[in-house]
Amino acid sequence: MKWFSLNKEIAMDLGTANTIIITDGKIVVDEPSVVALDRKTDKMIAVGERAKLMYEKTHQNIRTIRPLRDGVIADFNACEQMMRGLIKMVHTGSRLFSPSMRMVIGVPSGSTEVELRAVRDSAEHAGGREVYLIYEPMAAAIGIGIDVVAPEGNMIVDIGGGSTEIAVISLGGIVADKSLRIAGDELTRDIQQYMSSQHNMKVSERMAERIKINVGAALTDLGENAPEDYVVHGPNKITALPMQVPVCYQEIAHCIEKTIAKIETAVLNALEETPPELYADIVKNGIYLTGGGALLRGLDKRLTDKINIPFHIAEDPLHSVAKGTGVALKNIHNFTFLM
Repeated sequence: MKWFSLNKEIAMDLGTANTIIITDGKIVVDEPSVVALDRKTDKMIAVGERAKLMYEKTHQNIRTIRPLRDGVIADFNACEQMMRGLIKMVHTGSRLFSPSMRMVIGVPSGSTEVELRAVRDSAEHAGGREVYLIYEPMAAAIGIGIDVVAPEGNMIVDIGGGSTEIAVISLGGIVADKSLRIAGDELTRDIQQYMSSQHNMKVSERMAERIKINVGAALTDLGENAPEDYVVHGPNKITALPMQVPVCYQEIAHCIEKTIAKIETAVLNALEETPPELYADIVKNGIYLTGGGALLRGLDKRLTDKINIPFHIAEDPLHSVAKGTGVALKNIHNFTFLM
């Protein structure tokens, strides 16, 4: 009676910006990591894209929350409710009972024991019977097709929303790694501060994100690939009168310079800790960029010029970690998971 089976296997990239769920080898949920709760009852009103539409637009009876900050859970209750809501999207048919789930979840390589326990507990409370955790850079490497168990060095730089994960991988393990609580969200905050100090304009987190997507760049000279200026609308922070300001990519490259430099330094520090034989492999293979931050214009060229090792943007950087957790789920006995 297969139709009565309540077992389900899902792989999850629980990200600061987006959560992706894979089941049966397919991406079935790709939603913003946002949940809207009723302030009085604490019950979930919306999750994912519907909740993001409410973000920074709610009245006093509704609160919208991004449960993860800097790659880790900041609000345990909100995270559990968000995971439940997103998992329900997978189980769309009418069922009398909730399925018993085996779950593989990607986590930052710099997570503490307390942070790992928070992820595991949230997953179990959301219906996970067996919960396996795998480091995000390892999952990203698996997701882009690298043979992580080979006796060869490969380096991954995974720039997500809340953290940047840098790891040297060989023989199925992480040899050297750096985990920064600096990534896409920090770039967004840089843009908010810049708009405030240079243009006297108040911009929301969502508007700063749109600026980053439209004219974000790591170089001040993109040549033929330069995007057109992006016109930003918002209130003057002193007079509250409406303003309209065109923003060019060179401005954004300058305002996020310090944050990008911190990522560069972390990559160099990880390379310093890499054994010579693996270092030689990395020089030959290049370094792989994954995560949403990999899409920042000119970042691969800037890092290549700075470090003198080729940087390659993964074919599908936004889904690399999720795809890797999906592969790990299907080959549960072939990979090492966190206890």
